[in-house]
Amino acid sequence: MPQIPEKIHELTVGQLSARSGAAVSALHFYEAKGLISSRRTTGNQRRYTRDTLRRVAFVRAAQRVGIPLATIREALAELPEERTPTREDWARLSEAWRSELDERIKQLNRLRDHLTDCIGCGCLSLANCVLSNPDDVVGERGAGSRLMVERGGNGKG
Repeated sequence: MPQIPEKIHELTVGQLSARSGAAVSALHFYEAKGLISSRRTTGNQRRYTRDTLRRVAFVRAAQRVGIPLATIREALAELPEERTPTREDWARLSEAWRSELDERIKQLNRLRDHLTDCIGCGCLSLANCVLSNPDDVVGERGAGSRLMVERGGNGKG
Protein backbone atom coordinates (compact mmCIF):
# COMPACT_ATOMS: atom_id res chain seq x y z
CA MET A 1 0.00 0.00 0.00
CA PRO A 2 1.54 3.32 -1.01
CA GLN A 3 2.38 5.63 1.86
CA ILE A 4 1.34 9.27 1.76
CA PRO A 5 3.85 11.72 3.19
CA GLU A 6 2.63 13.56 6.30
CA LYS A 7 3.16 16.93 4.59
CA ILE A 8 0.45 16.08 2.06
CA HIS A 9 -2.85 17.15 3.57
CA GLU A 10 -5.04 16.48 0.54
CA LEU A 11 -5.33 13.40 -1.63
CA THR A 12 -6.24 12.99 -5.27
CA VAL A 13 -8.98 10.51 -6.07
CA GLY A 14 -6.29 8.10 -7.31
CA GLN A 15 -4.36 8.34 -4.04
CA LEU A 16 -7.53 7.88 -2.03
CA SER A 17 -8.43 4.86 -4.14
CA ALA A 18 -4.98 3.31 -3.77
CA ARG A 19 -4.93 3.78 0.01
CA SER A 20 -8.54 2.83 0.73
CA GLY A 21 -8.89 -0.06 -1.70
CA ALA A 22 -12.10 1.46 -3.04
CA ALA A 23 -12.42 1.90 -6.79
CA VAL A 24 -12.39 5.45 -8.12
CA SER A 25 -15.95 4.91 -9.35
CA ALA A 26 -16.99 3.85 -5.82
CA LEU A 27 -15.43 7.02 -4.39
CA HIS A 28 -17.33 9.14 -6.92
CA PHE A 29 -20.50 7.25 -5.96
CA TYR A 30 -19.86 7.81 -2.24
CA GLU A 31 -19.39 11.49 -2.92
CA ALA A 32 -22.58 11.69 -4.97
CA LYS A 33 -24.44 10.03 -2.07
CA GLY A 34 -23.04 12.51 0.46
CA LEU A 35 -20.86 10.00 2.32
CA ILE A 36 -17.60 11.81 1.59
CA SER A 37 -16.79 15.24 0.20
CA SER A 38 -14.04 16.92 -1.75
CA ARG A 39 -13.06 20.34 -2.88
CA ARG A 40 -12.30 21.20 -6.48
CA THR A 41 -9.02 22.71 -7.64
CA THR A 42 -8.91 25.52 -10.18
CA GLY A 43 -8.45 22.75 -12.76
CA ASN A 44 -11.69 21.10 -11.46
CA GLN A 45 -9.87 18.12 -9.93
CA ARG A 46 -11.13 16.55 -6.72
CA ARG A 47 -9.05 16.87 -3.56
CA TYR A 48 -9.91 14.95 -0.41
CA THR A 49 -8.68 15.71 3.09
CA ARG A 50 -6.73 12.92 4.80
CA ASP A 51 -9.61 12.15 7.17
CA THR A 52 -11.56 10.90 4.16
CA LEU A 53 -9.48 7.70 4.33
CA ARG A 54 -11.04 6.84 7.68
CA ARG A 55 -14.50 7.80 6.45
CA VAL A 56 -14.16 5.49 3.44
CA ALA A 57 -13.01 2.68 5.75
CA PHE A 58 -16.03 3.40 7.97
CA VAL A 59 -18.41 3.27 4.98
CA ARG A 60 -16.93 0.04 3.67
CA ALA A 61 -17.04 -1.66 7.09
CA ALA A 62 -20.66 -0.64 7.57
CA GLN A 63 -21.55 -1.86 4.07
CA ARG A 64 -19.92 -5.24 4.74
CA VAL A 65 -22.32 -5.83 7.63
CA GLY A 66 -25.29 -4.79 5.51
CA ILE A 67 -25.99 -1.26 6.69
CA PRO A 68 -27.78 0.74 3.96
CA LEU A 69 -25.93 3.75 2.55
CA ALA A 70 -28.68 6.13 3.69
CA THR A 71 -28.18 4.96 7.28
CA ILE A 72 -24.41 5.32 6.95
CA ARG A 73 -24.85 8.86 5.60
CA GLU A 74 -27.06 9.77 8.59
CA ALA A 75 -24.42 8.41 10.96
CA LEU A 76 -21.59 10.33 9.29
CA ALA A 77 -23.69 13.52 9.33
CA GLU A 78 -23.57 13.37 13.15
CA LEU A 79 -19.79 13.71 13.11
CA PRO A 80 -18.02 17.05 12.84
CA GLU A 81 -16.61 17.88 9.40
CA GLU A 82 -13.02 16.93 8.77
CA ARG A 83 -12.84 14.66 11.81
CA THR A 84 -12.12 11.01 11.39
CA PRO A 85 -14.59 8.60 12.95
CA THR A 86 -13.06 7.25 16.14
CA ARG A 87 -13.33 3.86 17.81
CA GLU A 88 -15.90 5.43 20.17
CA ASP A 89 -17.94 6.71 17.20
CA TRP A 90 -17.95 3.24 15.66
CA ALA A 91 -18.95 1.63 18.98
CA ARG A 92 -21.84 4.08 19.48
CA LEU A 93 -23.13 3.70 15.91
CA SER A 94 -22.68 -0.05 15.72
CA GLU A 95 -24.65 -0.44 18.95
CA ALA A 96 -27.50 1.52 17.37
CA TRP A 97 -27.37 -0.80 14.34
CA ARG A 98 -27.31 -3.99 16.40
CA SER A 99 -31.09 -4.54 16.54
CA GLU A 100 -31.41 -3.97 12.79
CA LEU A 101 -28.67 -6.52 12.16
CA ASP A 102 -30.23 -8.99 14.61
CA GLU A 103 -33.53 -8.74 12.72
CA ARG A 104 -31.78 -9.24 9.39
CA ILE A 105 -29.95 -12.29 10.77
CA LYS A 106 -33.29 -13.70 11.96
CA GLN A 107 -34.77 -13.22 8.47
CA LEU A 108 -31.73 -14.81 6.79
CA ASN A 109 -31.91 -17.78 9.15
CA ARG A 110 -35.59 -18.22 8.30
CA LEU A 111 -34.75 -18.04 4.59
CA ARG A 112 -31.97 -20.60 4.99
CA ASP A 113 -34.10 -22.96 7.06
CA HIS A 114 -37.05 -22.93 4.65
CA LEU A 115 -35.34 -22.53 1.30
CA THR A 116 -35.44 -26.21 0.43
CA ASP A 117 -39.17 -26.32 1.25
CA CYS A 118 -39.84 -24.03 -1.69
CA ILE A 119 -38.31 -26.09 -4.47
CA GLY A 120 -41.17 -26.82 -6.87
CA CYS A 121 -43.98 -25.63 -4.64
CA GLY A 122 -44.98 -22.74 -6.94
CA CYS A 123 -46.29 -20.79 -3.95
CA LEU A 124 -49.89 -21.33 -4.94
CA SER A 125 -50.87 -20.71 -1.36
CA LEU A 126 -49.17 -17.67 0.08
CA ALA A 127 -50.91 -18.49 3.33
CA ASN A 128 -48.39 -21.28 3.88
CA CYS A 129 -45.22 -19.70 2.44
CA VAL A 130 -42.80 -18.63 5.16
CA LEU A 131 -40.63 -16.81 2.58
CA SER A 132 -43.25 -14.90 0.57
CA ASN A 133 -45.53 -14.38 3.53
CA PRO A 134 -43.55 -14.25 6.77
CA ASP A 135 -45.73 -14.29 9.87
CA ASP A 136 -48.70 -15.18 7.61
CA VAL A 137 -49.77 -11.55 7.07
CA VAL A 138 -51.35 -12.21 3.68
CA GLY A 139 -52.97 -15.45 4.83
CA GLU A 140 -55.16 -13.49 7.22
CA ARG A 141 -57.10 -12.22 4.18
CA GLY A 142 -57.95 -15.71 2.98
CA ALA A 143 -56.41 -18.62 1.10
CA GLY A 144 -54.79 -18.42 -2.31
CA SER A 145 -52.58 -15.98 -4.11
CA ARG A 146 -53.89 -12.68 -2.75
CA LEU A 147 -50.95 -10.61 -3.94
CA MET A 148 -51.78 -11.35 -7.60
CA VAL A 149 -55.47 -10.60 -7.12
CA GLU A 150 -54.86 -7.37 -5.18
CA ARG A 151 -52.46 -6.08 -7.82
CA GLY A 152 -55.09 -6.43 -10.51
CA GLY A 153 -53.80 -9.71 -11.88
CA ASN A 154 -56.23 -12.29 -13.17
CA GLY A 155 -54.74 -15.01 -11.00
CA LYS A 156 -53.51 -16.99 -14.01
CA GLY A 157 -49.77 -17.78 -14.27
